[in-house]
Amino acid sequence: MASKSGNQEPATAQTTAVWSNHPTLHKTVEVDGLEIFYREAGPKDAPVILLLHGFPTSSHMFRNLIPQLSDRFHVVAPDYPGFGNSSMPTVDQFHYTFDNLAKVMEQFIQKVGLKSYSLYLMDYGAPVGFRLAVSHPERIESLIIQNGNAYEEGLREFWKPFRAFWKDRTPQNAEPLKRSLNIDATKWQYTHGVRNSAVISPDNWLVDQYLLDREGNQAIQLELFYSYGSNPPLYPQWQEYLREYQPPTLIVWGKNDQIFPAEGAYPYKRDLNNLEFHLLDTGHFALEEDGDLIANYIGRFLDKRVAVNR
Repeated sequence: MASKSGNQEPATAQTTAVWSNHPTLHKTVEVDGLEIFYREAGPKDAPVILLLHGFPTSSHMFRNLIPQLSDRFHVVAPDYPGFGNSSMPTVDQFHYTFDNLAKVMEQFIQKVGLKSYSLYLMDYGAPVGFRLAVSHPERIESLIIQNGNAYEEGLREFWKPFRAFWKDRTPQNAEPLKRSLNIDATKWQYTHGVRNSAVISPDNWLVDQYLLDREGNQAIQLELFYSYGSNPPLYPQWQEYLREYQPPTLIVWGKNDQIFPAEGAYPYKRDLNNLEFHLLDTGHFALEEDGDLIANYIGRFLDKRVAVNR
């Protein structure tokens, strides 16, 4: 059955963007003393899609996708602690690890009353989402994977300085990673590998950079850069989940992504029998250039593999 939000704590609607009869609502809910911001749209009794964002962005990356799906689906997109409009406790107040981000998202799911859902996994959303899936496989109706890695084949040259940092956490090894937090690097994530950079709104990197430049946020991101080293050892567990539970899965992957290249997409074919696979001629943030196409793929995929089984 579709999820209900009857146990949801009161949430405050801040702004509303109207699309057809299903406005996108911008809300917050308290989770273990943190204010977690989220975007929500669509009928409450429709199949649920939980959208998990990447670095260095937030649910802002789904701002156009949500209204494209909300006519048929109940769409929910939270911001992690330290990202977007959610609380940003300092590194002394909150332990920024992927284990903890997943725990907060698990509590968020309970607070907003989601019982079962499809998971959209992108970049950081993959290690967060796979932790959720392994903990509660019964909740997962399907996976939508967009440049979200779960295989060693997907960690190539880009990750060499990160591997050095994971092995030896020194100021010297942290220094190259700090360059990933400046405006040039943020813009590069959006424009590298795209067919036409003129269609990519600069609002993307300007919004992200404004949030990255908040006092204390660089320390948060360095904690997560280090914590990312906890993910590859879990890949065999995530792959076993895929083999055992065989969630229907849609791959919509920007093949020109240098961070998570297409080499990380192909191995999903080894472990999944019910897989729809698309490599798109675009970069890391594939929604920015191919959002309409991805929305169409998602709608068709879920109509066939999720809605018919409810």
